[in-house]
Amino acid sequence: MKIKAYSPETEERMRNFYGSLSEKDRCRYAAIEAEKFGHGGITYICGVLRCDSDRVRRGTEELKQPLPEKEERIRRPGGGRKSVLSTAVGLDDAFSAVLKNHTAGSPVDEAIKWTNLKRGEISGRLKEYGFPVSVTVVDQLLEKHNFRSRRAFRVEAGKKNIPDRDEQFKNIERLKEEYRSEGNPVMSMDVKKKGSPATR
Repeated sequence: MKIKAYSPETEERMRNFYGSLSEKDRCRYAAIEAEKFGHGGITYICGVLRCDSDRVRRGTEELKQPLPEKEERIRRPGGGRKSVLSTAVGLDDAFSAVLKNHTAGSPVDEAIKWTNLKRGEISGRLKEYGFPVSVTVVDQLLEKHNFRSRRAFRVEAGKKNIPDRDEQFKNIERLKEEYRSEGNPVMSMDVKKKGSPATR
């Protein structure tokens, strides 16, 4: 059975890669390539890599042995690409600025807070601050700053469509900014305790 050879371009890349390896890795690489072809593979690969058959056989024997512990990890522990959260200077400040006027919290647990912005919206606003991050990074930021997903709640019949609801929130935001500009503190308070009957 005739071996289906690699293209001349692929063979040239194989030789270049082979030449960059250590002696031990050359043997292993040649053995792996030869094994792909089965019968006649050693002769063909030796011709491509311009090596002798003893090197291929030596590599085959080495591959049968367990990998030495010192060779199991080439990359040192802790190496690799670092997280954007640890490298992007100012990202946390930009995140806080984006969520400044879009954060609410639980009236019974000050550690629980949430935002009305969607992940895509947060990502888009962070881009305006010079941080083009993905929603995955947004998830990491939300977790880092202790934001939780807010559960959906039931609404009383007839209360789903509240007239001028957006206008109410805009007015609240206007008042907050007005008080802040005058140096006054602003406090957000929810007087309905979790689990209590709805106030009227």
